Order: sequence, then structure tokens, then C-alpha cells
Amino acid sequence: MSDKILRLLARNARAAGYAAASFLILLTVWELAARFGGVSPALLPAPSAAASALAEIASDGTLADHIASSLYRFAVGFSVSVLLAVILGVVFGWYNPLFRLANPVVQLLRPISPIAWMPFIVLMFGIGDMPAIVTIFIAAVFPVFLSAVAGVRSIPEIYLKVARNFGVGPVEIFWKIIFPASFPQIMSGIHLALGSAWVFLVCGEMIGAQSGLGYLIIDARNNLRSDILVADIAVIGLIGFVLDSLIRYAEGRILKRWGLEKE
Repeated sequence: MSDKILRLLARNARAAGYAAASFLILLTVWELAARFGGVSPALLPAPSAAASALAEIASDGTLADHIASSLYRFAVGFSVSVLLAVILGVVFGWYNPLFRLANPVVQLLRPISPIAWMPFIVLMFGIGDMPAIVTIFIAAVFPVFLSAVAGVRSIPEIYLKVARNFGVGPVEIFWKIIFPASFPQIMSGIHLALGSAWVFLVCGEMIGAQSGLGYLIIDARNNLRSDILVADIAVIGLIGFVLDSLIRYAEGRILKRWGLEKE
């Protein structure tokens, strides 16, 4: 076994150890605070109570149904947003006059919370899946678009001049130079967009949906089930972590294929 693999295994083992210790400390402090802090269980359910609630909604299929609804909405909204943002970002980054024309409008719209658009979204699309999907789209499109633009604009001009001098066509320039060179920056935008979109998915489901993890929070609150509410919050955090890890894994595989593997 090579030294590189041994170092990687050791680094992963240390990271896993720190993560386990971190969560153990959190759960211990939380359990002690809930049991001996004099706070009502309705306000601060203990981890053991949240775990029991999680087992309850998992055993009857409720949790699986809500997770499936949320992941479907997220997959549709996030995929469409990333695809459109990358295409437009590359085009606008390549043609500077287009970006200079669009940038003021983008900078005006970018700081507006997707939730601010929710009344219009509900009026246009009604309740159900679409409000959450549109909310995810709005939350993800700007970070990815601006990252793609910045990635393309940061490519040294000498790369393109050399490619043209060797007779490389526009399509090959895009696939062999522009996209690989801007890919790390695009992925940085996708990582940011993932967290933002997952947060606003839950917000969107609280307003315009009758299923999903966001709806489950509202339902637990209405039924005074703070244990289910906390369990749902934990599931939301865990799924967000898994989604980000999957994107990082895919990014690493692509970079490795291009010979740009991160250390």
C-alpha cells in the first residue's frame, strides 16, 4: 500500500474521530441540559426523545414519504437551476458586453430572498410542488451563474491564443479549455448554491406544500410535537450534509479524470 493511500486513510480516520467526538459532546450537553436544566420538554426535548420520535415516524413510513417529496422537488429545481446557470454563465462570461449589460439587473435581484417572491409564486403556480421548485431555482441560480462568469473571465488569454494558433475549433476550445479551466470555480458556486437551495426548499415547503420535510415541521408545531420537530431538523441537516458530500465526491472524480485531483 502506497504512502499516499496510507496518509489518506490516516487523515480520514482523524476526521472521523473529530466528527464523532464533536457530535458526542453536543448530544451529551444537550441531554444534560434537557434533563436537568429545568426547561419544559415542550421547548427543549432531549435527544433520546427526538430519537424515539424519529423511530416513530420512520416506522410508519411518514418520514420516508416526506423525504421523497423533498428530494424530488430539490432534484428538479436544483438541476434545472444549475444547468441553466452554467450555460448562461459561460456565455455571458465569454461575451463581456452581454455580462456588462446583464450584471446590474443580476446584482439588483441577487440579494432578494426567494421567500420574498413567495406570494407571487403561489399566485402563479398555486400550492403543491411548484412553489418549492421555483424557490429552489431562485436560490441556486445566482451563485452558480456568477461563479461560472468569474471562472470563464479568469481564464488566461494566452491559453485561448495558443489553442487558436494550433487550429483548435470553438467546440474543442470550450470542452478542452474553457470548461475544465472554469470548472473549479463553477463547483464553488454549486457548493454555495446547494446549501442555500436546501435551506429555501424547507422554507418553500412550509408555505406552499402539503408534504415534505418543511411541511413536517409545520405539522409537528401545530400538533405540539416538539420531539418530531427536532427529529425532522436533524434529518434535514443530515440530508444536506450527504448531498454536499456527494457533490464533493463527484467533483473529485471529475478533477481526477482531468488530472487535476485535489490533494
